[in-house]
Amino acid sequence: MKYAYLGRSGLKVSRLCLGTMNFGVDTEEQEAFKIMDAALDAGINFFDTANIYGWGENSGRTEEIIGRWFKQGGGRRERTVLATKFHGDMHDKTDGPNQASGLSAYKLRRHLEGSLQRLQTDHIELYQMHHVDRNVGWDELWNAFEVAQNQGKIGYVGASNFAGWDLAVAQGEAKARGILGLVSEQHKYNLLCRLPELEVLPAAQGLGIGVIPWSPLDGGLLAGNANRGGAGKRSGDKSRLDKHAAQLAAYAGLCDELGEREDVVSLAWLLANPAVTAPIIGVRTLEQFERSLRAVELELDHATLARIDEIFPGPGGDAPRAYAW
Repeated sequence: MKYAYLGRSGLKVSRLCLGTMNFGVDTEEQEAFKIMDAALDAGINFFDTANIYGWGENSGRTEEIIGRWFKQGGGRRERTVLATKFHGDMHDKTDGPNQASGLSAYKLRRHLEGSLQRLQTDHIELYQMHHVDRNVGWDELWNAFEVAQNQGKIGYVGASNFAGWDLAVAQGEAKARGILGLVSEQHKYNLLCRLPELEVLPAAQGLGIGVIPWSPLDGGLLAGNANRGGAGKRSGDKSRLDKHAAQLAAYAGLCDELGEREDVVSLAWLLANPAVTAPIIGVRTLEQFERSLRAVELELDHATLARIDEIFPGPGGDAPRAYAW
């Protein structure tokens, strides 16, 4: 396994991040345990989850599974860089009018305590805002994060689904307070979704924020099994598959020439980007996990990267060069 610093922090994480969104939904608990054990054995120390995983009335179930895995001991917790997120509705009626999705000091405190209990731990290395809430100011948020950090309950702060200018504002406010600010941004980024190259990736790289791509295989469309009915839940309906059929066929041909699987090449393409710290591999099975490990070893040459650009054109560069003189 290879490792990289998480943004401008001194924390090193594996170049692949184990996503746990399927645990307790499409992946039974014992299979999830096997996947997490295999991840540690492979040198993956970076695990990502969220308080809402399990979904709906079952929100929190995924964190509970991870907590029971930690409880087995054997250094599992100590070897794991744990990341979770808050923002969504946890379906807790005691939240009252604050039950709806959003960010606030109130919600941060309550939902952090809930995650710690479910995860059976006393600290979380990376606590992330799952989405933007523009009803809440950074004075409130940074103060609440500082309190949690001073209590030793969280180590670093991350964002998810932020625009480039959201990252800039957050870091500007953090600098004014004399604190580190954000160390990571989780963002949807893959061969079929290259819009982040305009603003988000350049902003993150310039501000010292590590990018953690979610949905790196676009819900399964880039996994090589989409045309066989194997695309995941996030890949969309058949009309979306039809829309990209020509691109996916050309991509499959390129991967055949390389002698590599489409999912592996998709991950390797992300890892070749200097703005990317670690794609999130949201596997459902141990077999899928083991297959993903090849991506860290695969280095794509300039000619291959150029051919990929021809199949999946990006926005043409970062802003404003992509749309101005």
